[in-house]
Amino acid sequence: MTGYNDLSKSKTQLKKEMHELQQLGQQLTELSKARLAEVPMSNTLREAIMTCARIKSNEARRRQMQYIGKLMRSVDHEAISAALERFKELDRRHLPFDTMAEDWRNRLLKESTDAQGDFFNQYPEVNHQQLRQLVRNASREMKNSLPPSNQRKLFRYLRDFFSRKAQDKSGQGQRDNRD
Repeated sequence: MTGYNDLSKSKTQLKKEMHELQQLGQQLTELSKARLAEVPMSNTLREAIMTCARIKSNEARRRQMQYIGKLMRSVDHEAISAALERFKELDRRHLPFDTMAEDWRNRLLKESTDAQGDFFNQYPEVNHQQLRQLVRNASREMKNSLPPSNQRKLFRYLRDFFSRKAQDKSGQGQRDNRD
């Protein structure tokens, strides 16, 4: 009696579950391609999600979301939920690094020479030449009102630097505890 569980649920409960699956599908449509590739799902569902990203019409998008919700019924939604939670946790852990990188990027671009000196004093292990190059390119980009691709590169460089530094510290602390 596999259908017995469905029969014992009320229509309201079934509708609620369908809406939850649609919400889960909605979260999948908001992921980047790289993160979407990490989520365990069928190729049909993956294709439906990628199609949804290309749809501009509200009504067509609504229908596509219903289709995604329907496909979600036949997949392991617990594994998908776990993957989404893992992404949220990563984002929460990286938020302080994003904030630090944003603050330093703004300061480096506004107070160029003074800020670079402060940064190098505080973080002597940073690659001085690479940071100067990134700041110079981003400043030139701002001055000429160009798209902010070098500003993004500077941000990513700083964020990755702070993230690696924190990992090195936590790894050092773990090694000290083992000795």
